[in-house]
Amino acid sequence: MTKPVLIINGPNLNQLGAREPEIYGEQTLDEIDKLCQKIGLELGLTTDFRQSNNEGEIVDWVQESILQHSSIIINGGAYSHTSIAILDALRNITIPIIEVHLSNIYQRESYRQVSYISKAANGVICGFGSDSYELALRAAYKLL
Repeated sequence: MTKPVLIINGPNLNQLGAREPEIYGEQTLDEIDKLCQKIGLELGLTTDFRQSNNEGEIVDWVQESILQHSSIIINGGAYSHTSIAILDALRNITIPIIEVHLSNIYQRESYRQVSYISKAANGVICGFGSDSYELALRAAYKLL
């Protein structure tokens, strides 16, 4: 059996549904987790869905993924645009990495249009709301 797909969600994503729904949609992170579990089952994958507001914890999860996971889907939130530490951790693993964003970061503020995570990712999916996660799971499946 394939190891679980690690789905990492960065800072403030625990506020989905209430935080700027005109940008991020009205679905909660729990609802997105359930969507990922459903799509994972359809594809024969299990998911390990996590969220943290702490950069170091995300680095730890990435480092642990080397032995425990088949691939990573990561929505780094604001850390996508600031964290060289997460980039360095991602560059040290060989499993597939897919970056995901709910909004189209290339239509947003200039500081959101640069992502350090992209430098380590196999691909980026953004702008499709919660469907971005489904597309990322399908991409991870194909990469596996």
